[in-house]
Amino acid sequence: MGVIRKTKAVEVLLNEFNNSPVAISAKKLIDRLGTTFNKTTIYRVLDKLEDDGVLHSFLGKEGHKWYAKCNGCTAAEHEDLHPHFQCLSCGKVDCLTVRVSLPEIPNRKIEVSQLLIQGKCEECVV
Repeated sequence: MGVIRKTKAVEVLLNEFNNSPVAISAKKLIDRLGTTFNKTTIYRVLDKLEDDGVLHSFLGKEGHKWYAKCNGCTAAEHEDLHPHFQCLSCGKVDCLTVRVSLPEIPNRKIEVSQLLIQGKCEECVV
């Protein structure tokens, strides 16, 4: 991980992710923290945390960007290739702990892949 300056914005955003077992959308963070920090600061800190291997991002339903804590990533390489699940009923988004293997594609190098699975979560399926 690179050197992260411990500014108030970094501290507050890290606390949001440390206290959340699920992914958080950038929109939700701006709604929650918009009175404390402007959205440019929030996006800048999210980008920095992602660059440093602390968070990873992916696109959810309707193209909204979501963030979740990384597990074993560094500033040099993200190791968290896994699918994400978005509940169509309650909107909860979380990382799935299943491994996904990508096919080898001749004459191509895959650097980023995103897999979003949508359905009903364990709380909404009943």
